[in-house]
Amino acid sequence: MCGIAGIVASDRLHAEERARLPLMRDVITHRGPDDAGIFFDEQAGLAHRRLSIVDLAQGHQPLGNEDGTIQVVFNGEIYNHADLRPGLESKGHKFRSRTDTEAIVHQYEETAEDCLTSLDGMFAVGIWDAARDRLVLARDRMGKKPLYYTVVGGRLLFASEIKGLLAHPDVRRDIDPEGLNLYLTFGNVPAPHTLFLGIKKLPAAHRLICDTKVKVGPLVTHHLALHEIKAGIEAMIAFQALKVVIHP
Repeated sequence: MCGIAGIVASDRLHAEERARLPLMRDVITHRGPDDAGIFFDEQAGLAHRRLSIVDLAQGHQPLGNEDGTIQVVFNGEIYNHADLRPGLESKGHKFRSRTDTEAIVHQYEETAEDCLTSLDGMFAVGIWDAARDRLVLARDRMGKKPLYYTVVGGRLLFASEIKGLLAHPDVRRDIDPEGLNLYLTFGNVPAPHTLFLGIKKLPAAHRLICDTKVKVGPLVTHHLALHEIKAGIEAMIAFQALKVVIHP
């Protein structure tokens, strides 16, 4: 397993925020003790803790495309990444590694957030698209890999574990009464709820789109068709999309 974290601002990241992201990353070091990486531009920061499994030498994250405008942090495994690679190479994409993460990078370049329909695996992924000022978060169809997020002070924060969010000083630790009620009733807290007010768990088979340019109001949900993927069994599952807009 690996750990991912990130901050996306509605305007620009300040110096103190750049210092906070490594804290969000390193509090989940147990998820990835082998390597650590971080990426910043004016508006976004992505961080990664790696447990090295595929391409030990070249699998450093965050991992970008040829011009650096797409950056990806990824936790999980894409089972069909080797099958996707020849088609992407035939379209001119240059691979620098044998990692499954890089297949996500180039597949996103081809089909944007619809690239998720091509991925067969277990994953939690964060994709920063600098050209479109857009963050895409997604979880696999069964929710094998966790991903949490919150919006505070005109920033969207995400992390593989809640403790990664709580490492940011602006994230409060108030109990969510609804989440507590769910826990006492069912013995667990189903997504999107958590025990912390304002912190949400991205549900399985969901993607979240944070568009920092377009101010279109609160959370919106809609359905997207998911292509059939043959991996021992055939399944038809609908990806749902959450759209989040952060305001200054």
